[in-house]
Amino acid sequence: MKAGRRPDSAPSPTQLGRTLPCPSPWLGSRLPVWTRTKTGTDMAASGQATYDAIVIGAGIQGSFAAYHLAQRHRNTLLLEQFILPHSRGSSHGQSRIIRSAYSQAAYARMMPESFHLWQQLEAETGTKLYRQTGLVMLGPVGDPELEVCQRNLSASEVLDAAALAHRFPGLRLHMGEVALWDGTGGVLFADRALRAVQDIFRQHGGTLRDGEKVLHIEPGAVLTVTTTAGVYRAPRLIITAGAWAGALLAPLGLRLPLQPLRIDVCYWREKEPRSFSRGRANPCFLAMGLDQVPHHIYGLPALEYPGLVKVCYHHGTPVDPEERDQVPSGDPHPSVTILSSFISKYLPGLEPRPAVVETCLYTNTPDHDFILDRHPKFSNIIIGAGFSGHGFKLAPVVGKLLCELSLGEEPSYSTAPFAITRFPGMLRAGL
Repeated sequence: MKAGRRPDSAPSPTQLGRTLPCPSPWLGSRLPVWTRTKTGTDMAASGQATYDAIVIGAGIQGSFAAYHLAQRHRNTLLLEQFILPHSRGSSHGQSRIIRSAYSQAAYARMMPESFHLWQQLEAETGTKLYRQTGLVMLGPVGDPELEVCQRNLSASEVLDAAALAHRFPGLRLHMGEVALWDGTGGVLFADRALRAVQDIFRQHGGTLRDGEKVLHIEPGAVLTVTTTAGVYRAPRLIITAGAWAGALLAPLGLRLPLQPLRIDVCYWREKEPRSFSRGRANPCFLAMGLDQVPHHIYGLPALEYPGLVKVCYHHGTPVDPEERDQVPSGDPHPSVTILSSFISKYLPGLEPRPAVVETCLYTNTPDHDFILDRHPKFSNIIIGAGFSGHGFKLAPVVGKLLCELSLGEEPSYSTAPFAITRFPGMLRAGL
């Protein structure tokens, strides 16, 4: 694809078989990336350049890693294989949930700083990136995950069915279930946030080159990265390539257990206008531990499409990221049946069939925890991968950790839970 053209996007959303226009990517952006001339220590397409650091993958994790490096006055190149903006990875779309509530202590400890860094980015850009709506977590009484979330929250409130119905009439509890209120929860404006962190990265002197696919990585004290447009060198490299991380790491002798998943992003129409909210502000929600539902179900207030509530299943079907646009064999949207049953039972003010279905990618590890570590043989290659559908909110801290690892510094938080060594036998013999 020639520079200057808009990218091919993911499949258009459908409404019961007919095409709907996609919402505008980059809500609130000022100047599209594809109309800019690349700046900084840029080079002719056929030339070479040397940097202090190279980051591969300009999703939210890679962009924050590059942002922190640039703030530390490191001359940094951020590479993206697709022309920006695009909807082919895991960082597009207008909304993500942010919350303090976590059952895993490692993430719970990071969330206060993550909130702070999001606020800092808002102040730097003068752009609103977060809407505080609160978060309702619901599940069976005595559910272990729900109880640990309550213990990890510094301030929370338990709601029974009557209290929840009074506060949020559109969301129902049933016998033997309970809700936990996380008042810090809310919505991150995802596209806007991605654009904001990339803007600040460039303002600090960073170079962002999109539409350049990495063809080869040559390890060494000074690494060489060859792309479709040039050759770049740096003493440190961070790989945050999402669903493409496995393909980049395999030639480096590392086969991580990363599974890309195709996720259905579903939007559900109110049966009657404003019937779901009854004029009140709706929270985000997260349902866990439900019978016949092995994974979480989550929801966000209407944002992308007026009158449509976003409710999704936190799991998907395995996919080759290069073929994500192909309609899968069998049921093309396997999560819809689970979601329709949930909608009928817990959100009766919504139609039980989705009005719009879009897709995105997760890249999961077997334990659903991140990988934040050095390559076991090439210590100047840092890997951020396997964010398993819950990494966006933590990206400011993840980017900071990746930056610290690349500079040889002691990480601000223990990275032991994210070590590659928890997956034995990943390094191919002979390298």
